[in-house]
Amino acid sequence: MAGPKVGSIGEYIREQRQRAKISLRQLAEQAGVSNPYLSQIERGLRKPSAEILQQIAKGLRISAEALYVQAGILEEREADTDVQTAIRADLSLSERQKQVLLDIYESFRRENAADIGPEHEALPDRKDEER
Repeated sequence: MAGPKVGSIGEYIREQRQRAKISLRQLAEQAGVSNPYLSQIERGLRKPSAEILQQIAKGLRISAEALYVQAGILEEREADTDVQTAIRADLSLSERQKQVLLDIYESFRRENAADIGPEHEALPDRKDEER
């Protein structure tokens, strides 16, 4: 497992916050952490715990898993399909709704892979559509 990327997790959080167009103060309030503490995380001076990352992810409305990978807590999993990426990026869905959609999508993929055989299991969506 990769070691923690303290500076890069802070940079990543700052990028996500700026993309969401929310201030440091707003994110700190939504995540339930102090403004100075969040500032220190963004500047790479503090290493946040998994619990704090989860709170920040909730405030940013992004996957906590993405923050865990960036922080070196989790290993990166295989690449998402376009559908999975779109679901995770949709800011109008709650984390629970995203997870339900991803679970349903994955169950359909497993079911279809079982129907056509294991040699086609890892094919991306676009190749499936071309058939």
